[in-house]
Amino acid sequence: MIITKEKPLEEIYASIADCKRVLFVGCDGCTQPPRGLKEAETLAKLIEMKAKMEGKPIETGFTTIVKQCCDESVGNLRVQLNDYDGMVSLACGVGVQILNKVYPEIWTRPAQDTMFIGSEEIRQGPMYEMCLACGECILEETGGICPVARCAKGLLNGPCGGCVEGKCELPMEVNGEMVKNDCAWYLIYHRAKELNRLDLFRKYRPPKKRTLAMNPRRL
Repeated sequence: MIITKEKPLEEIYASIADCKRVLFVGCDGCTQPPRGLKEAETLAKLIEMKAKMEGKPIETGFTTIVKQCCDESVGNLRVQLNDYDGMVSLACGVGVQILNKVYPEIWTRPAQDTMFIGSEEIRQGPMYEMCLACGECILEETGGICPVARCAKGLLNGPCGGCVEGKCELPMEVNGEMVKNDCAWYLIYHRAKELNRLDLFRKYRPPKKRTLAMNPRRL
């Protein structure tokens, strides 16, 4: 799933300062945490309240669609546009771009910062980066653990020597705290051992074809 993080309310409000009627559009697709109808309504009401307090009322509406990353899906939105002069998308960056493409007459602004492709242990719990969409998957050689995304150095042949008690030597900030992630190659080793496939751990993997990860990509 695509992991997103909501922008500060002040930032969203500032981006629509020139609008009088704004439609907040949720997405029922793969964005996490969920950003559907309920979240669109909540954000619309918060913006409406802030605008009223600022002395510049903004009229808001809210809706959601199945997938903002599909031209055909967002095409159904036209009947709801009425006299809106702005839209705010609660989808990932792709959704924002599709709305701007399909409805160029109405400027759509983002309500989310798109972070990464990841997973969550429980609904709306901590989220973890799992895939960089590199275009050359090697999970069949690493027991299903991606070193490209989960190793801080992206090593295809590890570990690097900086692993201490199963943790990466490079700390990172999470919600204001410095934490150390599991070493991806430590996990891969134990997974290979568990599968009785340590031969895969010792296998040399050549550098990836960087051309597969060059932007913009097409299929």
